[in-house]
Amino acid sequence: MSAAKLERLLNLTALLLETPRPLSALEIRDRLGVYAAETDAFRRAFERDKDDLRAMGVPLEVQDVPGVLPVVEGYRIPKDRYYLRDPGLSADELAALHVAASVVQIDGLSAREGLLKLGGMVGESDGAMGLAVAALPAGNVGPLFGAIAAQTPVRFTYRGTERTVDPYRLDFLRGRWYLSGFDHTRDDERVYRLDRFESGVERLGRPRFERPATAVPGGALEPWQIGEEDAVEAQVLVDAAQAPWIVQHLGPGSVAEERADGSVVVTMTVTNRDSFRSFVLTFLDHAEVIGPPELRDDLVEWLEALAA
Repeated sequence: MSAAKLERLLNLTALLLETPRPLSALEIRDRLGVYAAETDAFRRAFERDKDDLRAMGVPLEVQDVPGVLPVVEGYRIPKDRYYLRDPGLSADELAALHVAASVVQIDGLSAREGLLKLGGMVGESDGAMGLAVAALPAGNVGPLFGAIAAQTPVRFTYRGTERTVDPYRLDFLRGRWYLSGFDHTRDDERVYRLDRFESGVERLGRPRFERPATAVPGGALEPWQIGEEDAVEAQVLVDAAQAPWIVQHLGPGSVAEERADGSVVVTMTVTNRDSFRSFVLTFLDHAEVIGPPELRDDLVEWLEALAA
């Protein structure tokens, strides 16, 4: 495979992972800017690229583009089918995997890379079954991986305040690392960007914490959840044309009300208002923020300032 084609497939995958709605073939062509402008040549290349992605196991979904008549097919890659969820392995479970990987090889391949993706490598530094986290390029990623696997709190400075946090999960999104966990300083679950840490991470050892039975440890983060603002429970009214897509994207548990005309009211926990606003505006006049009043007023003020 040529470098140009590999780059095109990577860009196509990234675009279809991040789009909040299915994109038509022509929208994909215009947004990527890497396909031929001539229609037939573009469609031949795009069909080959779709086949290549599917052959590599990428879950490319075909759905109708919402709000478009006549009906137009669109494409997207659902994150919950693409990304490997955090299996929540303990230090002892990682150790057991390390032992198994040390004695089993398939076609001479090393299991080291797979173990790194699961959270680390086991060695002698912390005892016979301890955890020795491999050196990773981002400074605080390694210590956080270790603390997550061992289920021990960490301390760091963030936005001028020293935080003590039970680390639940690390995510790499849009070129940045994010940590989700329970902030004892704020007495709430929060998400932090690692490039905004103002100090190194200090592992506090015991006591071990228990992961809560919430969506935080294993759920993929949405852009409006990646922020340090106080959490606000938004209510968004989405019309009938867009309702099936929003329910599929957010999940049936997000539906607070189903109306007779086919529209739905969904709830979204927002800690990043800029990203929430961007998401809602992609629906144009098919969605309306109906609560709480301060979140609706914030969007109205932003639009009025833009118009002025």
